[in-house]
Amino acid sequence: MTSSSPDQLLHGVLPVLQTPLTEQGFLDAGTLKAEIDWAFDTGADGVVVAMVSEILRLSEAGRRELAEHVCQASQGRGYSVISVGAESTLVAIELAQHAESVGASAVMAIPPVSASLGSEATRDYFAAIASSISIPLVVQDASGYVGSAIDMSVYLDLLSRFGSERIFFKPEASPLGPNLSRLRDATQGQARIFEGSGGINLVDCYRRGIHGTMPGTDLLDAIVALWEALKAGEEERIYALSLPISAIVALQLSAGLDGFLAIEKHLLVRRGILKNTVQRQPVGWTLDPETAAEVDRLFSRLQAVL
Repeated sequence: MTSSSPDQLLHGVLPVLQTPLTEQGFLDAGTLKAEIDWAFDTGADGVVVAMVSEILRLSEAGRRELAEHVCQASQGRGYSVISVGAESTLVAIELAQHAESVGASAVMAIPPVSASLGSEATRDYFAAIASSISIPLVVQDASGYVGSAIDMSVYLDLLSRFGSERIFFKPEASPLGPNLSRLRDATQGQARIFEGSGGINLVDCYRRGIHGTMPGTDLLDAIVALWEALKAGEEERIYALSLPISAIVALQLSAGLDGFLAIEKHLLVRRGILKNTVQRQPVGWTLDPETAAEVDRLFSRLQAVL
């Protein structure tokens, strides 16, 4: 793993954790610790709590509890990034300050999803969060599955006000690659950008100059291997890894956020990391046997490459 001491800026492979739940739907802290241990043992530079961690289905108390466990388990081993986006600025600030107080390396936020905000209101929301803490804020555009796209002017205003060591970016609006390049070029390369496509766009985005990636935990060993192959310029290995990764993520993407949740938990159970595939209800899509069989076939091919 790349050294991730506190004086280094966020970078590298930062998987988004799945939240392990008991059969009754409560946080399984022991399994969460095992998942984090596996992530660091596999080569992660840090771990992330984000959309795929089911934060939209957790209470505020549940989000705080999750943040506390993640930050504690990550201490001294790598970064911990906690998503704090909320439907009100006040709640987002409270979550951000709590994350900092329990040792988070950075926070990440999406805009509110219940209202379509203009650029000024979106900028003010992010600026208020950043002003309330001393750790970095990752500005996330999750419009691929929730909310609406963030205007480029918001990114530029935030970067100008807070600087590239306090504001990072995770743009996810489609088309991802060209939008990432626009942000890079508009900031003369100052923007520190992470991609969060699950791995399907990682090769393209890496070539555009990203600082890191936030994939799912389910394919972490393959993503770490792909990241190393990209750094080494090993073209044959890059595509041998990238193609089965992309095929699995394509199946996840086809069912939106619930597709990522269901398939990632399925694979983490297959790996022996999670005990079950329990999700907070209600969900809009569940994994059917034929999709599961195709995921398993692709996963076996990927493991053979590794």
